[in-house]
Amino acid sequence: MDTDQIRSVIAILHEEYLHWQTPAVTIVAQCDGSPYKVLVSCLISLRTKDEVTAKASSRVFEQAQTPGEMVRLSSSEISQLIYPAGFYHTKAEQIVLLSKRLLNEFCGTVPDDINKLLSFKGVGRKTANLVMTLGFGKPGICVDTHVHRICNRLGYVSTKKPDETEIVLRAILPAEYWIEINDLLVAFGQNHCHPVSPRCSTCKLLGICEQVEVKVSR
Repeated sequence: MDTDQIRSVIAILHEEYLHWQTPAVTIVAQCDGSPYKVLVSCLISLRTKDEVTAKASSRVFEQAQTPGEMVRLSSSEISQLIYPAGFYHTKAEQIVLLSKRLLNEFCGTVPDDINKLLSFKGVGRKTANLVMTLGFGKPGICVDTHVHRICNRLGYVSTKKPDETEIVLRAILPAEYWIEINDLLVAFGQNHCHPVSPRCSTCKLLGICEQVEVKVSR
């Protein structure tokens, strides 16, 4: 897929995005812009449906909006607030630990450095990149399961793991699309380009997409 095709894909996704539900973590960023809230909501979102993430994030932020406020809550209290997010007990403990570390080592401020973010327990490249892009507006490519799957399906990359997809995208994706690619493809993946039986017959990318590994579609 050449640069002109990439631009065509992005342009189409921009138009379609208006009809799709905005990803939960993006809504958190749009409403507040706090890197800390983006970080916490992203942790909650891991292996969790978007509608659960949105409600869980809202409940916990009603009680605590900063690391200082969060450490006043126990991990069991946070567990109750973010339930039924996947692995809610583990996530609650991670939220407490990272909040304490932010206070002790970073004066309560989330660092705008991907390597420092990766040093926090529970923070992988997806979360670190999302904090960099949505929390700080800095260049980064957040590759989650949707971005990984769809980029391979389009024929844009041929990779086995999300981290590999990020490396390839950093080399070939025009920099102007780095920040927004996650939002567009997550919404596309959640609403149209499903993992199983994607809606290819009504997809505006039909004819551009190579439909790699698509065996059944609607």
